[in-house]
Amino acid sequence: MKYKTEGTCATYIDVETENGIIKNVEFTRGCNGNLQGISRLVVGMKAEDAIDKLRGIKCGYKNTSCPDQLTYAIEAELKEH
Repeated sequence: MKYKTEGTCATYIDVETENGIIKNVEFTRGCNGNLQGISRLVVGMKAEDAIDKLRGIKCGYKNTSCPDQLTYAIEAELKEH
């Protein structure tokens, strides 16, 4: 599923889960190296565990971040399944 982010440099997050496990994550725009790293770290992780670890992370003065927005993308993906 493609999730439109809010308040981050990344504009979209594509997330795929299967049986509650994150199978694939791809960010559109944003800090390429960091977002590749986050994506690789969460693939294979239980969706709920990733949400627990990443929810609430802030980027500088912003009230959100790409990892925080990823948690909302994961939740949206889980609701579709």
